[in-house]
Parts: sequence; structure tokens; C-alpha cells
Amino acid sequence: MKNNLRTLHPLSWTIIIGTIFGRMATSMSIPFLAVYLTQVKGASASSAGLIIAVSSLIGIVASFYGGYVSDRIGRKKVMLLSIFGWTLVFVGFAFADAIWVFFFMNALNGLCRALFEPTSKALLSDVTPSSIRLFVFNLRYTAINIGVIFGPLLGLYLGSSKTTFPFLVAALIYLLYGLTLAWQFQKHPVAAPESTKQIGVKKALSIIQKDTVFSIILIGVTLCSFGYSHLSSTLPQYLSASPMIEDGPKLFGYLLSLNAVVVIVVQYPLIMIAKRYSTILSLTTGNVLLAGSLFAIAFSQSLGTLAFIIVVFTIGEVLLFAMMDLFVDNIAKPEVKGSYFGAMGFSQLGSVVGPFVGGLCIDLFGAAHPLSIFSVLAIVTAAGVPFLLIGYYRLKKRTAATVTVKVSGGH
Repeated sequence: MKNNLRTLHPLSWTIIIGTIFGRMATSMSIPFLAVYLTQVKGASASSAGLIIAVSSLIGIVASFYGGYVSDRIGRKKVMLLSIFGWTLVFVGFAFADAIWVFFFMNALNGLCRALFEPTSKALLSDVTPSSIRLFVFNLRYTAINIGVIFGPLLGLYLGSSKTTFPFLVAALIYLLYGLTLAWQFQKHPVAAPESTKQIGVKKALSIIQKDTVFSIILIGVTLCSFGYSHLSSTLPQYLSASPMIEDGPKLFGYLLSLNAVVVIVVQYPLIMIAKRYSTILSLTTGNVLLAGSLFAIAFSQSLGTLAFIIVVFTIGEVLLFAMMDLFVDNIAKPEVKGSYFGAMGFSQLGSVVGPFVGGLCIDLFGAAHPLSIFSVLAIVTAAGVPFLLIGYYRLKKRTAATVTVKVSGGH
């Protein structure tokens, strides 16, 4: 591990450390937005869910183009534009009052994330030797969760469910992150990949569309994203509105921090086991655990049982997200790697539909009927399993065929 850390590019270190503070800023504000909208602004659960969902909706539209544009013009321009834009978005949240303003700001939040995330992943891949990319991708994932340990607790301290002041703190953090990143790009210039400059957007889309394994897995991952989205959308609304649970926002903050702690504790041993098998099998197992955890929430009101469910949910999350970047990196054609990472952003359709469906279920069934709410959410999430398994067997066939062709060609 020490040797791996020594070989990391300075820009990789900037992204990983910046990710800690960036996710701390985001998790002390955005996850409490649904509670703030319903409890302070009087929005319905479905309206709050729609506002949360619009971020992912914009992300679907923009994520492919964010990765594609970074392939064309270079990672630096895309990352700096998006991170300084993000700073202004958080300022907008802080001064928002009308419901439509929150909708608009969260749409812009989704746009900035859709530009920054796939580009930063592609940059990490560009500057990292293939032998340690799994290590770097998971170091970034660890950084995310270190930030999420402290973010919700800081959000509770600052009153994120009752005020928009924490968004100003988030804006300051992103401004400092952006300035540091600009300085590092100045010291360590990274050129746009030469092999991608002549590929048009239609060509890049065509390459990805013809990759049937990627397309099938994308559907399965979309349903995984549907399930995962309820951690920060439906769950806080349910805990806040349930007549069987006291002080829901506070309980949610503790559970969100527990989620991040568990990620850090279990991530390394889980990955050591998971890397012996196909990345798709890890995705499938993660889907099953997410679906089972959502269903179990219906039968849990105490802190102890909810904490146990979050632990199981988090194990599923780790298997899903820790291996997803490696799956994309392995399957992507080198000349359109940024586009592949961007195309995986289409899986955020699940994160668009999830918060709205979750909020709608709360409105229709009422927070006093968790079995009806979480049964629906669990069933939809579990529908991803068949797609992931089909993708797994198709990839095995394709790999076997490729090996056969190479052996025949060698003879």
C-alpha cells in the first residue's frame, strides 16, 4: 500500500483530498434538503422528492457530454468550470426562498456534478498506472465516505434541517477546492488525450451503443441507483414523518454517518474478496443487499435495528460502487474512456425516479404504513438482478470468444 501511495500523481492526491472536503460539504447540506422543504417550507413529500430528483435528471442528460467534452478539450477546463460553477450553486441554495428556486438550484447542482464526476474519474485513470487503478478508485471512494462521516454531524450542528446557512459553508469549501485544483493543474499540466480529439459525439455514442454488455449492465445499475437513492431521499422523509419514530432528522444524521463509517471499515476486506470474482457479480450481490435492506426498514423502528439494516445496506453499497468504476475502466475502449464514464451517468435515471417514487409512496400510503412504502421500493430495486446476470453471462461468452480468436490467430 505504501508503494502505491508513493506513486500517486499530485493531481490524484488533490482530487482525493478535495473529495473528502467536497463530500463533507455536500453531505452536511443536500441530504437534509428534503426535510427542510417539507418541515420548514411546507412542500409535499412528492414535491420534495421531485426537487431532489431533478439533480439526477439533469445529470443523466449532461453526464455523457461531460465525459465526452473532457475527452475532446481536456480534463482541466471541464473540471475547473464545473467546480467554480458548483460554488455559485451553493451560494444560490443559501439565499433561496421560493420552492422553484430550490428546484432550479438543484438542477444546476446536478449539472455541475455530471460534468465534474466522470471527468475526475477519467483523469484519475489517465494519470494512474493500470496496475493500481483499483486501489486509486477505492481510495477516492474511501475519501467520499470520510467526508460523509463528518458532514451529516456538522449539518446537525449547523441546523441543516431548519436553515440554509450550511450551504454558504459548502460554497466556501468548494471555492477552496477549486483554487487548489487550478494551482495543481498549473504545476502539473495534463493534455487532452491525443487519440480522442478526432472522435465526434455521434461516433462515441455509436461505440458505446454497440457494446451490448455495457448497455445491459447499465440497465441493472440504473435499478441499483434507484434503490440507493432512498438513503438520502425517502429515508429522511419517512423518519421525520413517522409517528413511530422520535426525532427523525437527528436519527437520520446518525445513520448517515454510520453508513460512512461502515464503508471505511468494510471496504478493504470486501474488495480483497470481491476482486477474485467478476465485477458484475459484485454489482449483483450489492443489488440484492440493497433491496433486502429496503424491505427490512418496514419492520424497524428502533435505533438498533435501523443501525443493523444500514450496515447491511452499506455492504451492498460498497460492493456496488467500489467495483463500478473498475468495471467501466475494464470494459471501456481506450479512445472513449471519458465517454464511457460519462455514459455510466445514465444510470442516474434510477436516482431521478427513486426520490419521486419514494415521496409518492409516502403521500399515497402515509408514513404510518412503512410495509407498503418499502415493499414497492425493494421490488423495483431487485428487478436489476436479471439484467446484471444476463450481462455477466454475455461478458463471459464475449471474453471466451476473444480468447479463442487470439489463440487461433496465434496458430
